[in-house]
Amino acid sequence: MINEFAYAKVNLTLHVTGQREDGYHLLDSLVVFAGIADRLYAAQSGVSSLTLEGPFGAAIPADMNNLVLRAAAVFSADRGVAFTLQKNLPPASGIGGGSADAAAAIRAILRMLNEDGDAKAIEAMFASLDRAAVLRLGADVPVCLMSHPARMRGVGEDMALVNCPECWITLVNPQVEVPTPQVFAGLRSNTNAAMPEILPDWADVRALADWLQSQRNDLEAPALAIAPVIADVLAALRAQHATLIARMSGSGATCFALSETKAEAERIATAVQAQNPKWWVASGVVYPGRAAALS
Repeated sequence: MINEFAYAKVNLTLHVTGQREDGYHLLDSLVVFAGIADRLYAAQSGVSSLTLEGPFGAAIPADMNNLVLRAAAVFSADRGVAFTLQKNLPPASGIGGGSADAAAAIRAILRMLNEDGDAKAIEAMFASLDRAAVLRLGADVPVCLMSHPARMRGVGEDMALVNCPECWITLVNPQVEVPTPQVFAGLRSNTNAAMPEILPDWADVRALADWLQSQRNDLEAPALAIAPVIADVLAALRAQHATLIARMSGSGATCFALSETKAEAERIATAVQAQNPKWWVASGVVYPGRAAALS
């Protein structure tokens, strides 16, 4: 039995810089990964299948509409894989849950195909993956496959790894789904300024948070128009003393707060949950490097 984690992907920034003729929007986004995750188990089987567990298991499909099975169809080399997905992240929430699940499935398959478990061989297989096929699964799948802080541009195909200072994060979702197409449709402009061409070398999380104040999530305003409760989430996070910055991730409705220590992140989570018991709240580390091991 192989075990993989599908880490929450958080857009610290999300600048919408253009739109292609085929309708896809061009982005410039600083992405990090948190120690808050779905858990995927995989074992060889006669046919591929998916069993769903966890608090959000009933909210997602178990057929080919699920990216786990679609990833298996592309990358399992005609081997059957029996997956069990413990769905801990709320779906359609702006933290890449489905894409992270697909990426975890690909990593599990690579480990399964290398029966000797040789780390160098698995890394070589990882490096030689058909990146175009990965991207076809979804724009966030390539960055989730790396699970490393990155600057993501274009429609997800242009990635540059970055260093992230050590910090902690609190994620909050008000248990509402915000349809991504509606959020993009609500954009007032899809030709906004990108981040600076050269990103700073942040000495610590306070330096990162100060810099983030000058950046944006261009999808926050249209998401707020669809789900005004997002403003309540942001207010709740910003009211906490240890919050260095609070912002919406992705197309929403999940919002994040950065803090310096584990204890501070946990205090933020406890306070927000106590005030809003129906919201989903979690805290965890922000990985400064690659979160997902390949061996």
